[in-house]
Amino acid sequence: MKKRLLIIGAFIAISPVLFSFCGFYVSKADGTLKNKTSQVILVRDGNRSVITMYNDFKGDTKDFAMVVPVPVVLRKDDIKVVDQSIFQRLNDYSAPRLVEYWDQNPCNNYEMMKEDMSMAPSANVDKALAGKVAGARSSVKIEAQYLVGEYDILILSAKESSGLKNWLNEHGYKIPADAEEVLDPYIKSNLKFFVVKVNEKEKKKLNSNFLRPIQISFNSPKFMLPIRLGMANADGDQDLIVYAFTRRGRIESTNYRNADIVSNRNIPLFVQKNFGAFYGNLFTNQWDKEGKSVAFLEYAWNVTPVNPMKCDPCVGNPPTEQDLVQSGVWWLGGKDWNDYSDVDNDEPDNGSKNVHFTRLHFRYNRKSFPQDLMFQVTPNTLNYQARYIITHPATGDFNCAAGKKYLQDLRQRRKKELQELTALTGTNINNWQDEATATNDEETNVTAQYATLLPQVKDEMENKANVPVGILLFGAAMLGGAGLMRWKGII
Repeated sequence: MKKRLLIIGAFIAISPVLFSFCGFYVSKADGTLKNKTSQVILVRDGNRSVITMYNDFKGDTKDFAMVVPVPVVLRKDDIKVVDQSIFQRLNDYSAPRLVEYWDQNPCNNYEMMKEDMSMAPSANVDKALAGKVAGARSSVKIEAQYLVGEYDILILSAKESSGLKNWLNEHGYKIPADAEEVLDPYIKSNLKFFVVKVNEKEKKKLNSNFLRPIQISFNSPKFMLPIRLGMANADGDQDLIVYAFTRRGRIESTNYRNADIVSNRNIPLFVQKNFGAFYGNLFTNQWDKEGKSVAFLEYAWNVTPVNPMKCDPCVGNPPTEQDLVQSGVWWLGGKDWNDYSDVDNDEPDNGSKNVHFTRLHFRYNRKSFPQDLMFQVTPNTLNYQARYIITHPATGDFNCAAGKKYLQDLRQRRKKELQELTALTGTNINNWQDEATATNDEETNVTAQYATLLPQVKDEMENKANVPVGILLFGAAMLGGAGLMRWKGII
C-alpha cells in the first residue's frame, strides 16, 4: 500500500506555555510567581554533568531571581548562556507525533503491500559581601560571584534553612512561604545555592525581551535534578520535560518507576483537528493509571550526527552537531587534554562520538514526588517514540468483492478506533460526540461513517459494562433461590 506521512509536533499544540526551570523563582515584588511546565537539558557522561535551564520569566526583570541547588562551587568558566531556540528545536523534534496514512481502493489494480505499522526496532551583586558571612544571624556565605551574560550570579552556602531564607528576605527577595521546608535537605546535604539575578545594564545590550537559558557544568558522582524547590511555589501539578544526552544509551530515573508512554495506536481520523487535546487527555489518563510517581519515556534514539536514521517517522530536521554542542554535548569536540577534572571518571573516554537522546516527561506535585529526581545512564539503546496513527479511507467504487470486504473491515476498524480513543484518554465516548458526528467525514459510505458507528459503539460499551452486573444479579438470584428451597426443605 502506498503511504503518505503527516507529522504533527504534539507539544506545540498541547502545552500552552513551557515555563522555567524547576528551581524556584524568588521575587522582590510579592513572591507569587508560579511554575507550570519546566524544560531542562541534561548531558551526562561519567561524573560530568551539564544542565541547561530554560527561562521564560514574564514581568519586570528587576523582580527576577532564581535559586538552584548545586553540588559544588561553580567556576565562572562553568557557567554560560545559550540561545533559547535550542529548546524549541529539541521539543519540536522529540515531541509525540501523529502519523497519517491513506488507504488504497482494493478494486483498483494496485499490488497490495502489507504495511508494518510498528516502529523501527530496535539586581547587581553587592561586591562588598563577596566571600564574607552576610550577617551573623543568617550563617550564609557568598562562595563566589560572577557576571555572565545578562546575569549576576552568586554561589551561596548556608548552615541552616532559616538562615538562608532570612538572608534572601533581608536582601529584598520575598521567597515562597514553604521554601524553608524544602531548603533544609539541601543544606544538610552540603549543597551550594546558585542564585541568579538580572544585570539590567547588560540586559539592555541584548535588545531582547527574553532572558537566555543558563547552562552550568560540574563534576559529581550524583546524577540528579532538584525538583523540590519547584514545589515551594507550585500551584497544583507541575510538568517537566527532560531532554537528556549521553554517550552510552538512555537515561532512567533510579528513585521513581520508569514507563513507556502508550504508543503506536490507531485512533479516529477526526483527532487530527485537535491532537493537542487528545494527547493531553492521554497523558493525564496514563499518569493516573500508573500511580502518578512515574517517569514517562516519550522519545529515545541515537542522534549521532553521522547516524542517518533518527526517527520513524521524523517530525522535522534532527538536531545538528551545532545544536548538540550548544546543548552541552562536549565530547563531539573531542577530548580536552587541558582539563583533568574528570580524571576519576568511571566511564573513560574511548573517543566515541555517540549521542543518545532521551526525552522524559514528568508530572509531579508535593504528594506524588516527595524526592528530587535521581538518574542513571543505561546501556539501553533501543529506539522509541510516542506515535499515534490516523488513516484516511479509500475513495472510489467498491463494487468488487475486495471492495465490499474493505468496507466491512473499515467499519470494524473505525469502531475499534473509537473504542481505543476512550481507552487511551479515559474519557467518555459522549465527550467526542461533536467530533465524531461532524459533517466533514471523508468517508462517503454512510455505513462506515463515525456518526453512524458511534451509537453502535456506545451500545456495545454499555452492554459490556452491564454484563458483570447481570452476572452478579443472576448469581444472587440463584443463591437466593437455593436458600429458599433449603428453607422449604426441598433440597
